[in-house]
Formats: sequence, C-alpha cells, structure tokens
Amino acid sequence: MLRRTPPERTPRPGRRGRPALALVATALLALVAGCSGAGALGAEEGVETVTVAIVSNPQMEDAITLSPEFERENPGIRLRFVTLSENEARAKITASVATGGGEFDVVMISNYETPQWAQNGWLTDLEPLMAQTPGYDRNDFLPTVRDALSYEGRMYSVPFYAESSFLMYRTDLFAQAGLTMPPQPTWQQVADAAARLDDRQRGGNTAGICLRGKPGWGEMMAPFNTVVNTFGGRWYDPQWNAQLTSPQFEQATQFYVDLARAHGIPGGSQAGFSECGTAFGQGNVAMWYDSTSAAGTVIDPEESRVVGNVGFASAPVVATPSSGWLYSWSLAIPKTSPRVDAAWKFMSWMTSKQYIQRVGNELGWESAPPGSRTSTYDSPQYQQAAGAFANTVRDAIVRANPQQPTVEPVPYQGVQFLRIPEFQDLGTRVSQQLSAAIAGQITPAEALDQSQTYATTVGESYQP
Repeated sequence: MLRRTPPERTPRPGRRGRPALALVATALLALVAGCSGAGALGAEEGVETVTVAIVSNPQMEDAITLSPEFERENPGIRLRFVTLSENEARAKITASVATGGGEFDVVMISNYETPQWAQNGWLTDLEPLMAQTPGYDRNDFLPTVRDALSYEGRMYSVPFYAESSFLMYRTDLFAQAGLTMPPQPTWQQVADAAARLDDRQRGGNTAGICLRGKPGWGEMMAPFNTVVNTFGGRWYDPQWNAQLTSPQFEQATQFYVDLARAHGIPGGSQAGFSECGTAFGQGNVAMWYDSTSAAGTVIDPEESRVVGNVGFASAPVVATPSSGWLYSWSLAIPKTSPRVDAAWKFMSWMTSKQYIQRVGNELGWESAPPGSRTSTYDSPQYQQAAGAFANTVRDAIVRANPQQPTVEPVPYQGVQFLRIPEFQDLGTRVSQQLSAAIAGQITPAEALDQSQTYATTVGESYQP
C-alpha cells in the first residue's frame, strides 16, 4: 500500500479564475525549461521517447522498477521519467499544460485538475483510446473514481490509484478501556473515546487522537473539510456567498480545534500526514483520522510497532450518511503531445488489470495500487494481503459524494477540496488561520473572520 504524504454540474470559471491561473503558469514555466525538447525521437531511429511526469512516492517508484518490462514488450517506445515531489509536480505540470509547453507526453494529475483542465481543452479525450484497447475494461474502475476523472461523461485521465479517508484505532487500548468502536462512528463518539484514552493526565504518553494541523490545502484542509461537511457546513451557498461564519462552519471548526488541542499530539499545529503516521506507528496515539493510503504502513512490521493491534472504521459522521474524501492520482495526455498513441500504450499498461496483477506477483500484493479497480478487490490474493482494511477502503471510496458533499446545496464539487482553480491559494490561506487557532495564537472565531474575508473575495468573482 501507499506511504503517501481531494453528466456533472461544474461551476463556471470565475472572472479571476483563468487569468489568475495563466499568470501562475507563466511564472512557473521557467521551472520546466530544463525539460525542453523532451519526448523527441530517441537516439535509435524509429524509436519514440515518451516523457512521463509523475509524483515521487513508493507506488510510482514501483512503476519505474517495472517499466523495463513495458519497453521489452514495446520495442518501439522508450520511457523517460521526470519524478517530482508533490508540490513540484503540481507546479511544473500545471505550468507546462496550461501554457501548451509540450514538455510532457504523460502527466500525473488528480481528480482536482482533471475536470477543470478538460473543460479548458488542455487534455486528450481518452474514451476512443480506451474503446480500441482490448481488455482495458473502463467499467472496471470504481464508479466514483471514474466519474471524478470525467468531464461531461467522458474520461480525460485514468486512475493509477485512489483513496478516501477513515479512522484507524488501537484495538488493544480500546479493549483495555472497555470501549468498542462502531463500524460507523460519530464524531462525538470519537471525541469521547479520545478523552478516555488520552492517558497523559495520568502520567502516560498516549494522546487520544491525531488530526492534521499543518497548514496547506492538501494537508490539514483535507480532513478538516470532511468534518465541516458532515457538520452541515459549506464554503458557499448556491449564489457564491461565503459561509465560513455560519453556525455549522463555526461548530465544526470549534470541534476540530478543541479536539486537536485537548487530545491531539504535541505540536499539533504542525502535524501533517507524516507526523501523525509516525506518532501512530510508534504507539503514541490511540486514534488517527486520515487517508486510507496509510493502512499498509500501520500494519507493516518494518514501519509500525502496533502491528496486530490496529482496527479500521469508516470516516466519522454527524449529519451526513458518510464523510470520507475522494482523491485519485491519475494519468492524462496533454493536448500538445504529438505521441498520443505511444503515450496511451504506456498509460493503458500502467493502469490495467494486468499491471496490478504484475505488481502483486512480482513486488507483493501489499504493494498493489489500491482504490482504482473493482477487480482488485475481487482478487483472493489482494484480499489475503489487505483483508484487514480492503473492504473498508473500497466502501469509503464508493460512498464518497463529491457532487453533494454536505447537507445543503453548494455551487461547487469536491469533498476535501473545492474544485475551482482558486482553492489552492484560498485553502492554504484558510489553513494558516486554522493552524494558528490550534496553536492557541488566535481563537477559532478570529480564524474564521479572516477566512471569511478571503472566501468572500473569491466568491465575488463567480457572481454575476
């Protein structure tokens, strides 16, 4: 598993949306200058070089490890990988694709970028390519993932893996305290358990829960937004009026900040995915709410001291039937690539049923990319390796509802993010305010007052 660090109704781009994105992309274009000329004919006559920009993490490293097998099977194609950190990948890929730079033939993006970029005309429609590829089986993709990577019912990227969010907890500590974790807990039940299991007031060193507090739209905003949604909060009403000081948003924020401050790990305002994972794996926290991609790590004896004492439950709820997020790293072909057929041949190899089987057989089924295909969860080998959490992960992904993430109507889509270009900046700014509240530097009300101002500015750009 991963050791990783959010017909459709799409909101029209705000008056500020595309110009702002274009300015950012232009400014970042210098970052990709070193890749210029990539993808031209290789040194061998008649051999095409396909340049692939991907995020650097263990799953992608597995793909690079196995890529010589693809080249042996496809002697007319050579692969050139450009591996980047997540932040670098977003910057460089966005700069190249938005400006038509043509540096990459295949890009790794997500369900945040895919529908927006397809709407802008930046990506190749993959439907004809999938239809002409025997055995590729588009319908095998989990429906929520397939829909999240589509625009107007057509897929413009294909998933390498997908994730949701869930609650991990120490079964041994729950048993010692006489507590039982329900399959679908409420946030109040989680808060009560965190208070019971936090033994630091009794001379111990076990915190009740780890919640992300590190600033960043892809850091603390991911779990925080799921809490806002299930409390009934929303960022905007259908007329794009900001709602960050509404009672529901305020209640969710107060709850999250109070829980992180009272029963979270030390330094919670700077706790991200990695910090929480370390604390949980070292046995210093009783519960951890985060990405389903963490499952493989917490049951790996080489990385976790709590193996055999970990349970998994659905993302906690309040007023919605489910609250887990939906995220997928996926592969797309920029419209500027002249090597569409060769690029697709590699993409279809890396996202096929056969690739997952190959990873399982050669690298171990615990390394198989999760969350993308129904057939993975039907595999006896995968169930044997990941049975402790496989079905919980699949159910969380299937139940995610990006079209209606909260109780009342909203003009945007997305669970842990708002699928608008401005959210990267807006989400980061708001997260900085919330992190300061967790640190005790400002109150939650003060954090939301400032955040409401940020959100209002963005909302106005979408109003008539």
